[in-house]
Amino acid sequence: MNLIFLGPPGAGKGTQAKVVCKHFNLEHISTGDLLRSVVKSNSLIGEKTREFMNKGLLVPDEIVVEIVAQEIKKNSKGFILDGFPRNLAQSEFLESALSSADIFLNKVFNFITSPEKVVDRLSGRRVCPKCRAIYHIKNMPPLEEGICDKCAGILAQRDDDKEEAIKERLRVYKQLSEPLISYYQEKGILCDVDGDLNVEPLFGIIKEILEI
Repeated sequence: MNLIFLGPPGAGKGTQAKVVCKHFNLEHISTGDLLRSVVKSNSLIGEKTREFMNKGLLVPDEIVVEIVAQEIKKNSKGFILDGFPRNLAQSEFLESALSSADIFLNKVFNFITSPEKVVDRLSGRRVCPKCRAIYHIKNMPPLEEGICDKCAGILAQRDDDKEEAIKERLRVYKQLSEPLISYYQEKGILCDVDGDLNVEPLFGIIKEILEI
């Protein structure tokens, strides 16, 4: 089973992907995580990637495509692509890469989420720079404010989770996503789901669709 989760930043794609992957034994491929790993490498491409991400802008296709292609080739089971593709050019690359490996997409889930919910989710998110654990100041706070429960690291807010960067990310996403959504609608594999729902009820909906 090979799936794509589409939706704006903060739609809950990553959280839902982890739940679905665990239940169906799939590989979770998150472009956000892959790109942040590149940024941590302190390479030249990592520095360029950091500049785009800190401004809330999308990382250029040539960077994302190379990283995702390597990850797909390493995968030996079904997967969920979380945050990729983000535009038509990327979707065409993906189709070519999958076809050459005789891999096909089963479903594309489109997480429809309100801007207010996105800002609330992302602006309250805090990340541990040591172990990468993720918290939320309202929904999933640490036991001690500002301190990671797992490794006692000092929690931080990512630059791209600040309100102005979030609004720019939403604007860019909306601009690029409409033709991408139409592309998968025409293929007959797009399913709209309510990204404002909490994890369990949304998982129930996705699980029912996949088990039909």
